[in-house]
Amino acid sequence: MTDDHDIALDTERRRAIRALFAAPLLLPDSDDFALVRRHAEWLRTWFGTFLGYRLVVEAGFARLFKPGLGPGRGRALERPTGPFTPRMYAYLALTTAVLLTCPEQVLLSQLVADIRAAAVEAGIDLGDVQRPAERRALGAALRQMVAWSALQEEQGSVAGYADDDQVEALLTVERDIVAHLMATPPGRAATPEEFVGHAADPGQGASRHRVRRRLCEEPVIYVDDLTATDRVWLRREQRRDERSYLDYLGLQAELRAEGAALLDPDEDLSDVAFPGNGTVAQAALLAVGTLAERLRPDPGALTVGVPVAEALLDGILIELTARHARRWAAQYVADPVLLREAVVALLISMGLMARSAPTVADTESEESVIAVERAVDARGLRGSAPDGTLILLAAAARYAPTETAR
Repeated sequence: MTDDHDIALDTERRRAIRALFAAPLLLPDSDDFALVRRHAEWLRTWFGTFLGYRLVVEAGFARLFKPGLGPGRGRALERPTGPFTPRMYAYLALTTAVLLTCPEQVLLSQLVADIRAAAVEAGIDLGDVQRPAERRALGAALRQMVAWSALQEEQGSVAGYADDDQVEALLTVERDIVAHLMATPPGRAATPEEFVGHAADPGQGASRHRVRRRLCEEPVIYVDDLTATDRVWLRREQRRDERSYLDYLGLQAELRAEGAALLDPDEDLSDVAFPGNGTVAQAALLAVGTLAERLRPDPGALTVGVPVAEALLDGILIELTARHARRWAAQYVADPVLLREAVVALLISMGLMARSAPTVADTESEESVIAVERAVDARGLRGSAPDGTLILLAAAARYAPTETAR
């Protein structure tokens, strides 16, 4: 009976952890919200100890504060028509600031006026606020606030504001949710770069939290993109942590000389599935498999990545398009450049390809690499190529044809 109880308890906690990873702002309409509230104290301790994340659980929401992984490692908010733009983020920040101090109920027209006033106070030039582009950007921010339940639509809707600035609505502000939207207070930083750096600082957790966060949040991490200290920590602790990733997150660790990745057998934790459906996903899968077969490095040498000639990739995609033209979307069949850009973007987002640039290991001094215990000297493991050259990364090998992979 005790064993059954322990298994059920572990299953519930793992499900709650995964729910918070998938939706860091979890609302009562979620199937897993009750589980998170039931195990709130245990979850706070686990997230704080294992990852250095802060968890707040209230009657109306649960908020897991994931402060980011550092410069260049963010993921944009997504809308049905594409990712958030910088302008939309500006309006999102302005809206958050206004909602913290405005009345509990507010008319949409008054909220818009207060947001514009806040922009003036912050020194943000909105230009012609009646331009359709400005209304679309503010409208996207308002709709996101509604999606987060930070705003409740009592009468009318914010959805029509992008097309008509005369649209009116009565809104209720959920101030507790608004107050917990920001993972890191922006007031501590003088520049955007400082803000991102402060947010990603793991504090006393150092390598332990920094490496674990990247493993949990990114498709794959490579040794030449870790500092010497982080590489040593990964090599020393990866086997010990392997069981924790499986028990607490349901993720299987794949540990290689080139790096490490956590794989989700249930395929439901990430918002981007690969392999996936659709023209771009199919083209990316077939292309990366062909590249892995043709560009396989010599056995025995530790290689994180190999350069890819754009002509080679173009040729592969042209061959694939000719073969699958009847089944692929017409816009990509008619525009090879559009297809290549979409394929490259997807492969980069999945950690299977990159644009060549100095890695962390490239910028470290030789002394810092030698000084640490059994550090992997990872410099140059992506080959020598001009900045911006496409690099096929080691994880792409898992998509090579079966015989080649063996």
